Amino acid sequence: MGIPTTEQYAAMLDAAAAGAYAYPAVNVTSSQALNAAIRGFAEAGSDGIVEVTTGAGEYLAGAPRDAARGARALGAFAHEVADAYPVTIALHTDHCPPDQVDTFLRPLLADSLTRRRRAERPLFNSQMFDGSTLPLEENLRRSAELLNACVAAGVVLELECGVVGGQEDTVTAAGVPADRLYTTTDDLLRVAQLLGTGERGRYLLAATFGNVHGVYAPGHAKLRPEILREGQEALAAARPGARFQYVFHGSSGSSDEDIRAAISYGVVKINIDSDAQYALTRAVADHMFSNYAGVLKIDGGVGEKNAYDPRAWGKRGEAAMAARVVEACELFGSAGRSLTA
Repeated sequence: MGIPTTEQYAAMLDAAAAGAYAYPAVNVTSSQALNAAIRGFAEAGSDGIVEVTTGAGEYLAGAPRDAARGARALGAFAHEVADAYPVTIALHTDHCPPDQVDTFLRPLLADSLTRRRRAERPLFNSQMFDGSTLPLEENLRRSAELLNACVAAGVVLELECGVVGGQEDTVTAAGVPADRLYTTTDDLLRVAQLLGTGERGRYLLAATFGNVHGVYAPGHAKLRPEILREGQEALAAARPGARFQYVFHGSSGSSDEDIRAAISYGVVKINIDSDAQYALTRAVADHMFSNYAGVLKIDGGVGEKNAYDPRAWGKRGEAAMAARVVEACELFGSAGRSLTA
């Protein structure tokens, strides 16, 4: 199936909302990680989402550190390789801060607009504007402007209301008051007031309920997923029939119970980064330690090419990360529910 059209991506999101499940959205920083994520989705029989941050884009671009160029390159690679798999793989750009909108988000939207005029699939199916460092009104004003550009390009906008703890690339919550880690019902209703509930264009809402980027000890993050439920109830009272499609950032370390609760309250996309990174790196480290004499040329030796060949340890890492993606699909409920099945 490969990368979806605008309409197919909308169908994915609506299927998750109707079926009370969520798609893993796996952050990747290389073609190796991209292949691992897609492999995991295919093995789980799940559609899924692969995403790239501005920092990952810089890394992918090499020495020039051009985030948009790196993301564009990964997107082109994904469009090519994903077509060989029997599941649908949506592409997303994650956490674009305000100071990189003009150099990252808008150029990629322009690429998708050009592709749409040629009746092609968007380069990225959805793109995130992370205005969480701004006052809410400024965040929503800029989000509303970007929503118009996304609609023209056939792209779904993701925005953040509230602040996710921890740090993702250059976006950090350091020094942010604790109460901003919890989106209020009034905040959510203000989102609906300024961006609509679908009539102006589709968007995904990363509402915050105490979630934190990165890995943390159990009990460190005080999650309150009921905030999502309360937001849905308030929205339904104000606009009968309307419902948010939420995104859960910072899921690493969260309990299965909190994850399932968040999904039941309307989460359709759950980001995975730290856990997937660790799964890949842990398997590579195991290969290096287990094949120490072969990987290194010790005491004048020659080593073993089949041990230090990057494909040897790369395959181990890819398989381990794919297995972690399968676990996520099973927990989030998307396994075996591909729209192409």
